[in-house]
Amino acid sequence: MARDGSTASSRSVALERGLGAACVRRPSHGFSLIEMLIVMVVIGLVVAFAAPKIDFVKYRLESAMQGVGMTLLATERQAITQQHDIVLMFDAPNGVIHILDDANNNGRQDPGERERGVALAEGVVFSRAAAPPRPMGPGPVTFTKLVNGLPALVFHRDGSASEAGGFYLTSVRAVTSGAHLNDTRAIELERATGRATWYRYGPPTWQRAF
Repeated sequence: MARDGSTASSRSVALERGLGAACVRRPSHGFSLIEMLIVMVVIGLVVAFAAPKIDFVKYRLESAMQGVGMTLLATERQAITQQHDIVLMFDAPNGVIHILDDANNNGRQDPGERERGVALAEGVVFSRAAAPPRPMGPGPVTFTKLVNGLPALVFHRDGSASEAGGFYLTSVRAVTSGAHLNDTRAIELERATGRATWYRYGPPTWQRAF
Protein backbone atom coordinates (compact mmCIF):
# COMPACT_ATOMS: atom_id res chain seq x y z
CA MET A 1 0.00 0.00 0.00
CA ALA A 2 2.84 2.37 0.79
CA ARG A 3 4.42 1.54 -2.50
CA ASP A 4 1.18 2.31 -4.28
CA GLY A 5 0.91 5.63 -2.45
CA SER A 6 4.45 6.50 -3.37
CA THR A 7 3.76 5.69 -6.99
CA ALA A 8 0.63 7.83 -7.03
CA SER A 9 2.55 10.67 -5.42
CA SER A 10 5.31 10.40 -8.04
CA ARG A 11 2.75 10.48 -10.78
CA SER A 12 1.13 13.56 -9.27
CA VAL A 13 4.47 15.38 -9.09
CA ALA A 14 5.31 14.43 -12.67
CA LEU A 15 1.91 15.60 -13.85
CA GLU A 16 2.29 18.93 -12.05
CA ARG A 17 5.71 19.40 -13.59
CA GLY A 18 4.35 18.60 -17.04
CA LEU A 19 1.52 21.05 -16.66
CA GLY A 20 3.93 23.67 -15.44
CA ALA A 21 6.17 23.18 -18.45
CA ALA A 22 3.18 23.38 -20.78
CA CYS A 23 2.19 26.67 -19.22
CA VAL A 24 5.60 28.14 -19.96
CA ARG A 25 5.34 30.06 -23.24
CA ARG A 26 7.84 29.26 -25.90
CA PRO A 27 9.74 32.09 -27.57
CA SER A 28 7.81 33.61 -30.49
CA HIS A 29 9.38 33.44 -33.94
CA GLY A 30 7.32 36.41 -35.32
CA PHE A 31 8.20 40.10 -35.60
CA SER A 32 8.00 42.51 -32.73
CA LEU A 33 6.20 45.82 -33.08
CA ILE A 34 9.49 47.72 -33.14
CA GLU A 35 10.86 45.49 -35.91
CA MET A 36 7.71 46.02 -37.99
CA LEU A 37 7.96 49.80 -37.52
CA ILE A 38 11.59 49.75 -38.64
CA VAL A 39 10.67 47.77 -41.79
CA MET A 40 7.82 50.19 -42.58
CA VAL A 41 10.13 53.19 -42.19
CA VAL A 42 12.73 51.63 -44.50
CA ILE A 43 10.07 50.85 -47.13
CA GLY A 44 8.77 54.41 -46.87
CA LEU A 45 12.25 55.83 -47.44
CA VAL A 46 12.83 53.58 -50.46
CA VAL A 47 9.49 54.62 -52.00
CA ALA A 48 10.20 58.30 -51.30
CA PHE A 49 13.51 58.12 -53.15
CA ALA A 50 12.32 55.88 -56.01
CA ALA A 51 8.86 57.34 -56.75
CA PRO A 52 10.07 60.53 -58.48
CA LYS A 53 12.08 58.38 -60.91
CA ILE A 54 9.11 56.20 -61.92
CA ASP A 55 7.37 57.49 -65.05
CA PHE A 56 3.75 56.59 -64.37
CA VAL A 57 2.60 58.36 -67.56
CA LYS A 58 4.41 55.82 -69.70
CA TYR A 59 2.82 52.97 -67.77
CA ARG A 60 -0.61 54.47 -68.51
CA LEU A 61 0.31 54.91 -72.18
CA GLU A 62 1.40 51.30 -72.48
CA SER A 63 -1.81 50.19 -70.79
CA ALA A 64 -3.89 52.41 -73.10
CA MET A 65 -2.07 51.08 -76.16
CA GLN A 66 -2.73 47.49 -75.14
CA GLY A 67 -6.36 48.30 -74.30
CA VAL A 68 -7.03 49.88 -77.68
CA GLY A 69 -5.23 47.02 -79.39
CA MET A 70 -7.46 44.49 -77.63
CA THR A 71 -10.52 46.54 -78.62
CA LEU A 72 -9.51 46.48 -82.30
CA LEU A 73 -8.82 42.74 -82.19
CA ALA A 74 -12.08 41.98 -80.37
CA THR A 75 -14.23 44.01 -82.77
CA GLU A 76 -12.59 42.43 -85.81
CA ARG A 77 -13.27 38.95 -84.40
CA GLN A 78 -16.82 39.99 -83.57
CA ALA A 79 -17.42 41.00 -87.19
CA ILE A 80 -16.15 37.61 -88.37
CA THR A 81 -18.09 35.64 -85.75
CA GLN A 82 -21.39 37.47 -86.15
CA GLN A 83 -20.98 37.91 -89.93
CA HIS A 84 -21.92 41.57 -90.06
CA ASP A 85 -20.14 44.94 -89.95
CA ILE A 86 -18.78 46.44 -86.76
CA VAL A 87 -18.28 50.20 -86.93
CA LEU A 88 -15.73 52.06 -84.79
CA MET A 89 -16.24 55.82 -84.52
CA PHE A 90 -13.36 57.87 -83.11
CA ASP A 91 -14.40 60.82 -80.97
CA ALA A 92 -10.94 62.37 -80.69
CA PRO A 93 -11.89 65.50 -78.69
CA ASN A 94 -13.50 63.39 -75.96
CA GLY A 95 -11.11 60.44 -76.12
CA VAL A 96 -13.79 57.83 -76.79
CA ILE A 97 -14.19 55.05 -79.36
CA HIS A 98 -17.85 54.32 -80.09
CA ILE A 99 -18.54 50.77 -81.29
CA LEU A 100 -21.69 50.02 -83.29
CA ASP A 101 -23.04 46.55 -84.05
CA ASP A 102 -24.24 47.28 -87.59
CA ALA A 103 -26.37 44.16 -88.04
CA ASN A 104 -27.80 45.20 -91.44
CA ASN A 105 -24.53 46.65 -92.77
CA ASN A 106 -26.03 50.00 -93.73
CA GLY A 107 -23.43 52.14 -91.96
CA ARG A 108 -25.75 53.78 -89.45
CA GLN A 109 -27.42 52.97 -86.17
CA ASP A 110 -30.93 51.59 -86.48
CA PRO A 111 -33.38 50.61 -83.73
CA GLY A 112 -32.16 47.51 -81.92
CA GLU A 113 -28.51 47.95 -82.94
CA ARG A 114 -26.29 48.28 -79.89
CA GLU A 115 -23.66 50.97 -79.45
CA ARG A 116 -21.11 51.14 -76.66
CA GLY A 117 -18.21 53.43 -75.83
CA VAL A 118 -14.62 52.70 -74.82
CA ALA A 119 -12.79 55.63 -73.21
CA LEU A 120 -9.04 56.17 -73.28
CA ALA A 121 -7.12 56.00 -70.02
CA GLU A 122 -6.73 59.13 -67.94
CA GLY A 123 -4.04 61.45 -69.33
CA VAL A 124 -4.06 59.76 -72.78
CA VAL A 125 -5.44 61.54 -75.86
CA PHE A 126 -5.80 61.09 -79.60
CA SER A 127 -2.90 63.22 -80.86
CA ARG A 128 0.66 62.95 -82.16
CA ALA A 129 1.78 66.09 -80.26
CA ALA A 130 4.93 67.43 -81.95
CA ALA A 131 6.09 64.07 -83.31
CA PRO A 132 6.44 63.91 -87.11
CA PRO A 133 3.54 62.29 -88.98
CA ARG A 134 3.73 58.81 -90.40
CA PRO A 135 2.84 58.08 -94.06
CA MET A 136 -0.79 57.40 -93.05
CA GLY A 137 -1.26 61.13 -92.42
CA PRO A 138 -0.98 63.80 -89.74
CA GLY A 139 -3.91 62.60 -87.64
CA PRO A 140 -5.03 62.51 -84.93
CA VAL A 141 -7.35 60.03 -86.73
CA THR A 142 -6.74 59.52 -90.45
CA PHE A 143 -9.80 57.50 -91.49
CA THR A 144 -11.79 59.43 -94.11
CA LYS A 145 -15.12 57.64 -93.72
CA LEU A 146 -17.56 59.52 -91.47
CA VAL A 147 -20.33 57.98 -89.39
CA ASN A 148 -22.38 60.29 -87.17
CA GLY A 149 -19.91 63.01 -88.09
CA LEU A 150 -16.93 61.10 -86.66
CA PRO A 151 -13.99 59.43 -88.46
CA ALA A 152 -14.90 55.77 -88.66
CA LEU A 153 -13.39 52.38 -89.33
CA VAL A 154 -15.55 49.44 -90.38
CA PHE A 155 -14.58 45.81 -89.88
CA HIS A 156 -16.36 43.54 -92.37
CA ARG A 157 -17.41 39.93 -91.86
CA ASP A 158 -14.27 38.65 -93.64
CA GLY A 159 -12.04 40.56 -91.19
CA SER A 160 -11.05 43.25 -93.67
CA ALA A 161 -11.19 46.96 -92.87
CA SER A 162 -13.08 49.65 -94.77
CA GLU A 163 -9.83 51.48 -95.55
CA ALA A 164 -6.18 51.73 -94.63
CA GLY A 165 -5.42 54.36 -92.03
CA GLY A 166 -4.89 54.79 -88.35
CA PHE A 167 -4.58 57.13 -85.40
CA TYR A 168 -2.14 58.49 -82.85
CA LEU A 169 -2.09 58.28 -79.06
CA THR A 170 0.00 60.39 -76.74
CA SER A 171 0.02 61.97 -73.30
CA VAL A 172 -1.51 65.24 -72.23
CA ARG A 173 1.94 66.38 -71.06
CA ALA A 174 3.37 65.84 -74.56
CA VAL A 175 0.59 67.95 -76.09
CA THR A 176 0.84 70.78 -73.57
CA SER A 177 4.62 70.95 -73.21
CA GLY A 178 5.85 70.11 -76.72
CA ALA A 179 8.35 67.78 -75.04
CA HIS A 180 8.14 64.07 -74.09
CA LEU A 181 7.81 63.15 -77.76
CA ASN A 182 8.63 59.55 -76.93
CA ASP A 183 5.15 59.35 -75.36
CA THR A 184 3.60 59.27 -78.83
CA ARG A 185 2.28 56.06 -80.40
CA ALA A 186 0.86 55.36 -83.86
CA ILE A 187 -1.56 52.58 -84.83
CA GLU A 188 -1.93 51.69 -88.50
CA LEU A 189 -4.41 49.25 -90.03
CA GLU A 190 -4.23 47.37 -93.31
CA ARG A 191 -7.37 47.39 -95.41
CA ALA A 192 -7.25 43.83 -96.81
CA THR A 193 -6.52 42.01 -93.55
CA GLY A 194 -7.59 44.51 -90.88
CA ARG A 195 -4.26 43.89 -89.19
CA ALA A 196 -3.01 46.58 -86.81
CA THR A 197 0.65 47.58 -86.50
CA TRP A 198 1.90 49.69 -83.62
CA TYR A 199 4.73 52.21 -83.55
CA ARG A 200 6.49 54.20 -80.83
CA TYR A 201 8.20 57.47 -81.53
CA GLY A 202 11.77 57.36 -80.23
CA PRO A 203 13.38 60.58 -81.40
CA PRO A 204 14.38 61.00 -84.11
CA THR A 205 12.53 58.08 -85.75
CA TRP A 206 9.45 55.91 -85.45
CA GLN A 207 10.10 52.39 -84.18
CA ARG A 208 7.85 49.41 -84.61
CA ALA A 209 6.40 48.26 -81.30
CA PHE A 210 4.56 45.04 -82.21
